[in-house]
Amino acid sequence: MVVFLQTCCLGPCSCISFMDSTVIRACHHKREKQNRVFRGIAAKGRGTMGWFFDFKLQIIINERGKIIDFLITKGNVDDRQPLKDKAFHDKIFGKIFADRGYIGKDLFEQLFVDGIHLVARIKRNMKNALMHIYDKILLRKRAVVESVNDILKNQCQIEHTRHRSFDNFITNLISGLIAYSFYPSKPKINIDNTQRIE
Repeated sequence: MVVFLQTCCLGPCSCISFMDSTVIRACHHKREKQNRVFRGIAAKGRGTMGWFFDFKLQIIINERGKIIDFLITKGNVDDRQPLKDKAFHDKIFGKIFADRGYIGKDLFEQLFVDGIHLVARIKRNMKNALMHIYDKILLRKRAVVESVNDILKNQCQIEHTRHRSFDNFITNLISGLIAYSFYPSKPKINIDNTQRIE
């Protein structure tokens, strides 16, 4: 299934990519010590929605809503860590739009050397920086990747807490990603209209 997903279901990079991470809960964080299926595999982390005991799914999509690449990490892994691995962003080039969680000077310079321009909104305690109007417009369209995460969770059902083995968890997750690739209509943005506004 993984080979089929990697060879037939992933989309190409077209210079404009969007990245985001979503939480795949294993169980409620208060019951983490009772969970025997993911003991020693999942990890406790904290996000904008509070504490959780789970994994994170990192996905990169193009402007047509097709998944370019994905990675599964533990819940306590920093969102910037996967991008530091060249094998993960090997298929990516051009500009990649992400949220504030991916801001990092070292990461920006490393990606820039690899031919990737990381674009993100600045944090409140950071100095303002000039940004091209085209990048500013596309940064507002970053919600398209969150729509993909919503479809993966609610329609493809990649997240539930009834797993009886780790293999079952991975099989369900890969099946959801494959099912999403066959969706006839995906969340996407019209790049031609964006260029016309510029």
